Amino acid sequence: MIIDTGYYLSAAIALSIVFIGANFFVAPYAAAEGFGVAVVPDARWDAYLSVKAIRDIGAGIFTAMLILNRSSQLLGFFLLVAAFIQLTDAVIVLKHGGTKATAFGIHGATASIILITSGLLLWG
Repeated sequence: MIIDTGYYLSAAIALSIVFIGANFFVAPYAAAEGFGVAVVPDARWDAYLSVKAIRDIGAGIFTAMLILNRSSQLLGFFLLVAAFIQLTDAVIVLKHGGTKATAFGIHGATASIILITSGLLLWG
């Protein structure tokens, strides 16, 4: 049952990150503001925001692939490593003038959820 909870949380994480990535394609400047580092609309930012979009979509699809593989160990270790992305996102927000509330409230909280999910899968 604990591992099943880890799989359900992993699915929610996968769907969420794909949605966030898609949002960076559809509304890149609003998504950047939501990320915690707003940028002014400028064609030079488009490439960087697209990189963020595809990074998130790819991570979500990879997570889904691991869920379908049904290896709780592999999925758990992947999420353990993926939490590093969220932690560095928090540092990036702080380094570039974003608020502590966004850095810790969004990126830190997400890292915590990912780490808890990883723990459920690895030690459940």
